[in-house]
Amino acid sequence: MTAAFDVERVLAELTLEEKAALTSGSDFWHTDGVDRLGVPKVMVTDGPHGLRKQAESADHLGIGNSVPATCFPPAAALASTWDVDLLDRVGRALGRETRGNEVAVLLGPGVNMKRSPLCGRNFEYFSEDPALAGDLGAALVSGIQSEGVGTSLKHFAANNQETDRMRVSSDVDERTLREIYFPAFERVVKQAQPWTVMCSYNKINGVYASQDPWLLTEVLRDEWGFEGLVVSDWGAVVDRVAAVAAGLDLEMPATGGRTDALVVDAVKNGQLDEAVLDTAARRVLTLIARAQPALDEPGSIDVEAHHALAREAAADGSVLLKNAVVGGAPVLPLSADDAARAVVVGEFARTPRYQGAGSSQVNPTRLDDALTALRAATGSQLPFAAGFSVAGVEGSQDSDDAALLAEAVQAARGAGTVLLFLGLPAPDESEGYDRTHLDLPANQLAALRAVAEVNDRVVVVLANGSAVAVEWQEAAAAVLETWLGGQAGGSAVADLLLGARNPSGKLAETIPHRVEDTPAFGNFPGDNGHVRYGEGVLIGYRWYDTRLVDVAYPFGHGLSYTTFGYSDVTATVSGEGASSAVAVSVTVTNTGDRAGAETVQVYVGDPEAAVLRPTRELKAFAKVTLEPGESRTLQFTLDARDLSYWHPALRRWAVGGGRTVVEVGASSRDIRGTAEVTVTGESLHGTLSADSTVNEWLAHPRGAELLGAAFGEATAALEPTMLAMMGDMPMRVVASFGMGGFDLDGLDALVARAAA
Repeated sequence: MTAAFDVERVLAELTLEEKAALTSGSDFWHTDGVDRLGVPKVMVTDGPHGLRKQAESADHLGIGNSVPATCFPPAAALASTWDVDLLDRVGRALGRETRGNEVAVLLGPGVNMKRSPLCGRNFEYFSEDPALAGDLGAALVSGIQSEGVGTSLKHFAANNQETDRMRVSSDVDERTLREIYFPAFERVVKQAQPWTVMCSYNKINGVYASQDPWLLTEVLRDEWGFEGLVVSDWGAVVDRVAAVAAGLDLEMPATGGRTDALVVDAVKNGQLDEAVLDTAARRVLTLIARAQPALDEPGSIDVEAHHALAREAAADGSVLLKNAVVGGAPVLPLSADDAARAVVVGEFARTPRYQGAGSSQVNPTRLDDALTALRAATGSQLPFAAGFSVAGVEGSQDSDDAALLAEAVQAARGAGTVLLFLGLPAPDESEGYDRTHLDLPANQLAALRAVAEVNDRVVVVLANGSAVAVEWQEAAAAVLETWLGGQAGGSAVADLLLGARNPSGKLAETIPHRVEDTPAFGNFPGDNGHVRYGEGVLIGYRWYDTRLVDVAYPFGHGLSYTTFGYSDVTATVSGEGASSAVAVSVTVTNTGDRAGAETVQVYVGDPEAAVLRPTRELKAFAKVTLEPGESRTLQFTLDARDLSYWHPALRRWAVGGGRTVVEVGASSRDIRGTAEVTVTGESLHGTLSADSTVNEWLAHPRGAELLGAAFGEATAALEPTMLAMMGDMPMRVVASFGMGGFDLDGLDALVARAAA
């Protein structure tokens, strides 16, 4: 057992060299310690959907002899559950495994936005929407940290691609950062206080995230109240001294003392205030001390219970995209007779694709495949045909595709139902590089077309970490998107296909028709060291819905084996300005014949805003389980922040006011009820200057009074068109042209009076 130590006492006794050493790692996975003062090293290791503790070697981008751990579904699938309670339970299991393996911090979750479906690491991120990603991320963090171990919220910030990820500058305006790329981090920080936040590799508007004081100190700490430690992504520090000064507390991994020496020299020569280094060292010591109770009592791990939870999560994160009626009834779930006459086609059924590649890879405690699970559940040796070769699967990619296809067609002909497992091969998506297209491999699509010609009951089961084009879906009677299901995904698929569980997943990202339709097309992944976020706040469904772009499946979509009705949608305003709130109510009824869960989504639109705002933005959601015929009334409260936008000139959140549209629905394109309210906005008048336009002066109460008196009769003789043209003229131009009856000196006097 490690004796507890007093952080402030230790800090006071540290040498300058020990402080510098504490603020960088001792090796690839461990912090440094101070033996003479009783400060131990602690281990941090990769997540986020399972523990990747490398027992011997350390390679960051592979399994590398990792200890066995439960591989839960990655974030792409967990997000599709829309279930904060489930995420908390998964987090608690992850926390127990982290603690049980004597690890202090699990490096995750990642809450970066899915700016483009081509990002190679999208499987590790939750959503294209910050409210959904933030609330789910906060639940996962709370669950993990309830076990006495820490998390690392990553990658802060504007890290939305793998191409040139270690150097690229994400060039993005502040309003877009504040409304899209910051809020998920902000929600997690304020709701769950992660022990650490991990800065990203990239630059933001030309400044590396690891040495950006505005990002790491002003926004993260001063504005949001983050109390923990900022750690670098592995290898993200470019200038260690600048990073410490900016608010980076821990550089990882170790650099063999090279950058420690730079910090020591910087303090000695006055470049870095030792008090700043003290702050960073204090935060590292605090984390080490905080981890000791759990590390001293690791506890036990219930591997079977965690596998069962992984199975539940995989089922709840699967999204039933399509379920056509064939022969008078929906194809899914399969009846006992249909199941007995089914055939299974596709290599993924027996060789599951269950997690992404890179630093998040987990060595699972066991691995369920769908073929074995289906055979066990049906009590039948269901026929199987591989159907196609799969890159990255040992022995498969050298197979004869023509022979595999012929075998699949033969199996499908005369079968009751074809369960066809398709997906992205592992080499198609990974940390470290981005995808170049949205398509499934050609040999898989050929298999789908061929079996569909001989059987009209084809159920496609997808395995992929991010969205794929589904223009082939007309050949399928049903489509089940399982994302990457983790180690129990195979059993979860069997549960869903056979009706043991009712699908309840909803899309956390839009499925577009074409890559050309996506918001960042033309601005992803950038060039010459820069990526321009030219779409601004219109990412994901905000883009598609505002621009009326047709999509394959909208954000929030997901079918069930039952149906749900919405009624009595109401919205009531209270307060005004920065104290505004809207109470929303809706009644949801299970109108089908089996129990099921529905996710109710609340969107807000501000059609009278002074800036471009999306048609609708998700502001609240709730998942509710109902028995057949059962109704429940749900209540939501939207606060002023939910009604606000980031005002570019005032550089703060602002309630514009006016007509506000509240929509309640089953997806962003399936709105079941709408209520309009009028919100009283706050005063948004900035400081008037000589550079303010005539319209800005006229919109300002004091400015309008002064300008009206100053103009007098000077504008009476002007044509209406000329008056309209003057509206966007800066006042300095009006004065210099002599159009307002005052000169530049007179304008200076007006500006002074306006400020008085």
